[in-house]
Amino acid sequence: MNDANDSAERRARQRIAAKRDGETCVWAEIAGARHPVIDLSMEGFSIPAVEGGETSGSFDFVLRFNDIPDRIRGHAERVNRVNSLEGPRLGCRFLSLEGDGGDKLYEWLTVIVICGASVRISVKDAQSIVSGPSMI
Repeated sequence: MNDANDSAERRARQRIAAKRDGETCVWAEIAGARHPVIDLSMEGFSIPAVEGGETSGSFDFVLRFNDIPDRIRGHAERVNRVNSLEGPRLGCRFLSLEGDGGDKLYEWLTVIVICGASVRISVKDAQSIVSGPSMI
């Protein structure tokens, strides 16, 4: 990928680790395969890169938050592949979210922030983190 794609991928909002109690809590279903979501924001998500997986192109997805019945459906594009200590990951940007998917995503991220905080924070504080600028 070129520099234009790298800078286009950078999210404006904070990326939130998609974990609760140290365990993955958000999963992406893409082309019939289930992938753990590594991090999530209002702009996109990252998943582990699979051997032979494409690093560009768009796709439909379904996000699931553990076992709750709500689903977020949409269309996203792969924008980069990054190597990390945990292994390679694919960065994906939302192109569209169906129905009230944006509202559900906002709620999910707020819950993840509250549950993952090392100190007590209010819902308002968590919402500020979710909708605020990236700190990285």
